[in-house]
Amino acid sequence: METVEFAQVVTRGCGLDVHKKTVVATIDGKGLKRSTREFGTFTSSLTKLKDWLLENGITHVAMESTGVYWKPVYHVLEPSGIKVWIVNARHVKYVPGHKTDKKDSAWLCKLLLAGLLKPSYIPPKEQRELRDLTRYRKKLIQDIASNKNRIIRILEDCNVKLSSVLSDTSGVTGTKLINKLCEGKPITMADIDAVYHKNIEASKEELWEACNGIVEEHHIYLLQTIRENNRHIEKLIDELDQQIKKVLSPYDNALERLREIPGLSRKTVEDLIAEIGLDMSVFPTEKHLCSWVGVSPGNNESAGKKKVDEPHTETNKPKPY
Repeated sequence: METVEFAQVVTRGCGLDVHKKTVVATIDGKGLKRSTREFGTFTSSLTKLKDWLLENGITHVAMESTGVYWKPVYHVLEPSGIKVWIVNARHVKYVPGHKTDKKDSAWLCKLLLAGLLKPSYIPPKEQRELRDLTRYRKKLIQDIASNKNRIIRILEDCNVKLSSVLSDTSGVTGTKLINKLCEGKPITMADIDAVYHKNIEASKEELWEACNGIVEEHHIYLLQTIRENNRHIEKLIDELDQQIKKVLSPYDNALERLREIPGLSRKTVEDLIAEIGLDMSVFPTEKHLCSWVGVSPGNNESAGKKKVDEPHTETNKPKPY
């Protein structure tokens, strides 16, 4: 069978097949004899991999975005000056049959040298660290919302029907009444008078009836525990807010300009910068940006028929980082 030869674009390159416990590396290029080695994934082993690549004058490394296992490899190789390409697994699909880790790394190396790979965009380190902070803050905010819903479910278990008479149990009125219940105190008409206002559709009597259920010590303990957890989470969120503000302090001017857009709060602007950054030159067009953030609609057509809800299409593939 005739062997297909590719024109060499990259002088010296390396293909990495990354796994949880091992990394298989194949190097090749001008003045090099193709060589394959296997390394562990501990930091010391990855450092040996980096030294081996530098000794052989490797300028480019290509690896698939395999789960989270590629990230430690990227972090070790990035400061060395070697260009690390994270490529989409769909673009480097190997010929089925006789698949091995060594063949995978050799195939990646061959495609890299021939210039047939397209690197995925990896944000700079500063943006990645900021994104870790904003995403964790978002998770904590979701935890608070989940805990508030859990409180409502416990109150329903006690036959406290606040959710039936208040449109928002997280509002000022609902919060004050729930705080009373969490303290194990019965709700009186005086308490209702203190929090009642004209925007509440239910009457005072209906609100008082809704607050009188069968609240036992077990429920009070759960309610107090959840409230304490929420207070702790709110403290963490405040600390994250300060850290994010500190990281973004050099870009206050950009933040203020973005906040001029109607509907964007400071938190929304911080999340926006963390996700897409401030340098839009990395996105050739607005379509590339939409694809990066995962809001491009899928486009899957065959025999004149378009299929919908097709996951991981070319225009809506998952982000590698």
